[in-house]
Amino acid sequence: MSTVPPGRSRPVITLVVVLLAFVTVPMSISGAAVALPGIGADLHAAGAPLQWVMNAYNLTFASFTLVAGSAADLVGRRRTFVAGGAVFALGSLAAAAAPGIVLLDLARALSGIGAAGVFASGGAILATTFDGPARTRAFAALGSAAGLGLATGPTLSGWLVGGLGWRATFGLHAVVLAVALAGAGFLAESRAERRPRLDITGAVVFVAGLGALVLGSVQGPEWGWSGPGVLGLLVAGLGLLVCFGVLQSRSAAPLLDLTLVRNRRFLALCLVPVVTTFGFVTLLTYLPTYLVGAGGLSPQRAGTVLLLMTAPVLLAPPLAGALVNRGVPARLLITVALACFAGGNAWLTVLAPDTPVAVIAGPLVLAGLGAGMSFGVGDGAAMSLVAPEQAGMATGFLNTLRIGSEAIVIAVYGAVLVSLIGARVGSQDLAARVAAGDLGGAASHTLAAGYTDALHTLLYATAAVCLLGTAAIALALAPPRRGTGAPVPASAPAPEDAPLPSKVA
Repeated sequence: MSTVPPGRSRPVITLVVVLLAFVTVPMSISGAAVALPGIGADLHAAGAPLQWVMNAYNLTFASFTLVAGSAADLVGRRRTFVAGGAVFALGSLAAAAAPGIVLLDLARALSGIGAAGVFASGGAILATTFDGPARTRAFAALGSAAGLGLATGPTLSGWLVGGLGWRATFGLHAVVLAVALAGAGFLAESRAERRPRLDITGAVVFVAGLGALVLGSVQGPEWGWSGPGVLGLLVAGLGLLVCFGVLQSRSAAPLLDLTLVRNRRFLALCLVPVVTTFGFVTLLTYLPTYLVGAGGLSPQRAGTVLLLMTAPVLLAPPLAGALVNRGVPARLLITVALACFAGGNAWLTVLAPDTPVAVIAGPLVLAGLGAGMSFGVGDGAAMSLVAPEQAGMATGFLNTLRIGSEAIVIAVYGAVLVSLIGARVGSQDLAARVAAGDLGGAASHTLAAGYTDALHTLLYATAAVCLLGTAAIALALAPPRRGTGAPVPASAPAPEDAPLPSKVA
């Protein structure tokens, strides 16, 4: 590890700078969704071009995160953080000034590349700045920051759109990033001791493969899952990712060191965000539409109801981090967190158009607690198993699974929901309108009943997926039996039996 002189490093300022940037990244996802109606009206856009305001950001964000993480280990984590933040801010400014929908979509794609740099290097900076209980607290704060951005994005964006117009939403993102970058001089620079050239071939193959897979998943509901365009993208994406794995196994300086993936405990912790996507992010995405369309709530009232689910995301990470530092096993907290998703989704089947808020408060709080605990413990536990010289690569891989799973799972979830509604109302076109919240007309009660039944089926299926994921991750996190095989040297990076974070004397 090489760093700047100790006098320039300020751990508290480092934490504040990284947290500010991390708040903005999820805020740019959830907040932009609220701005879409205003964008469509102002730029005379609708359909796919308008939806790509969201999709372009998610596509580049997911595709470039691993590349940014590996690059951070080679060229410097602070340098990558600053470059990513600057690109993010530039993309946000371009989005705020975009005269047309095409330029806006391109600006959002640029912001996604910058967000990848911020997320991949930010976690690596904290992992190399803090250690022991301090690292646990830092990653707990990081979880709260991500939850804060995700939860407050729609509210802030709604205020800005109503008072200043949709362009102010993207302007806010640029301002927050500029404030964060103003403190970047107090961040210590760090990089791997051995710095080979970046695997350009591997980077191109990975970006193309994951990009094709995400693009096919995003376009599946519109083009049709059995259409040649979607099938071609999915097959090409999977093929390129398999090719990427082969290339990495033969590379002397891989973009992704496959020993990380072979570490079952690290891989299990990287799958925690995938289960979180199934159990929490899908609810955050599709539940508001149900509450407004079938439940008859105003958007403002629906947003207030969702605070039952988003508030625990802000409060639970510090609590989870404190419990780990007091000796509660991280494996236990992670297992409980993921089990909350299964219980919350199954319990939420009490939902109906006329269900009082008090009845659904329990499952919403339970799902929010699961997300808060997983945000507060999962990332820090994963990074505790990684050697410092691989911090950026590990963070990039972790967040690639997080963002990639969100883009793919949300698209598939929506397609399945429309299909289930269509089987109950007799028309896929009508089902698409119902899933979008359009239940007007004389048959609104019948449509609401079909919507509710379809959602219940999907909630049960999601609960089953979360339960299976919980069991698999809990088993993978179990320490191996002692007394077998040769002892692992203390200096070996990321060993299979490395302890998860616990109280340090």
